[in-house]
Amino acid sequence: MFYDLNVPWNSNQAESQRTLAFLAECYSVVALNSTLTGKLPADLICSIPTPLSFPVPPTLRVLRRCTIVLADPSANHRLNALASVYDILALRPTTERALLQACQSLEGDLISLDLSTRFPFHFKHKTVSLALQRGVKFEICYASGILASDGGMARRNLISNATQLIRATRGRGIIISSEAKRALVCRGPWDVINLAALWGLGQERGNEAVGREARSVVVQAEVKRRSFRGVVDVVYGGEKPIRVDVEKEKAEKITSGMTKRKADALEQGVREEEEEQTKPISKRERKRQAKKAKFEATKATNTHETSSNRDPEKAPI
Repeated sequence: MFYDLNVPWNSNQAESQRTLAFLAECYSVVALNSTLTGKLPADLICSIPTPLSFPVPPTLRVLRRCTIVLADPSANHRLNALASVYDILALRPTTERALLQACQSLEGDLISLDLSTRFPFHFKHKTVSLALQRGVKFEICYASGILASDGGMARRNLISNATQLIRATRGRGIIISSEAKRALVCRGPWDVINLAALWGLGQERGNEAVGREARSVVVQAEVKRRSFRGVVDVVYGGEKPIRVDVEKEKAEKITSGMTKRKADALEQGVREEEEEQTKPISKRERKRQAKKAKFEATKATNTHETSSNRDPEKAPI
């Protein structure tokens, strides 16, 4: 399964439908993204309708994602309220202090940096490792490097920043998304893996960036929202089966088995007797039976004569 967790939500329904239809050919899960900048409104409502107003391919799972831009670390962004409205919550820091806060303490599912711009600071392993230890992933979006509408500046910044981020994270905890507003900018998962190889991410790590690592973001975000403090989750296990008297059932089986065995034994005995009666006697058997009968007759005669000699009253005068 391949994942694309950053597809900007477009009010143009026809373009969004074409983009999702194209991604459904290669990807299994897609996240529609809504970006929030500045002060949040009082009533937080998901800007992406549920369900969508146009048909979605049945093989494609569509999630709702919110990306909040962080510039001032002291501002209260009400992340818990946002997390309850959307399926995935992403943080986009623009300053070094905001990045440090996002890596240390802010509760987000992933950190999505705009790598098409030039940052006035470098990515440090000590900073990004704080996020990796908490299970927060880093996202790289490739659409800005494909369009190159500003003379190639965004592409150069993307390659430089992506290489620096991969070096700082040691290639761990990286996911790759498209951030494509049109279907023309989307790329297949294997093209994305080859593109990541140019940034210094190995083929195995690149496969994980659009597969296993992205899946872990979706699963962790779902567990956070459904479970108690991200630890205990209640799962529906189905209805309780009706209990059957096991001992009674075993006794019935044993009784039926014994009755059957007795009937089979009787039937087998009768069959053997019938076979013995219907079986023809050979000449050798006839001779043996005649010899045995003659011997028994002789024995009976000798016994009678012996008893007569011992009785004097019956002796002849």
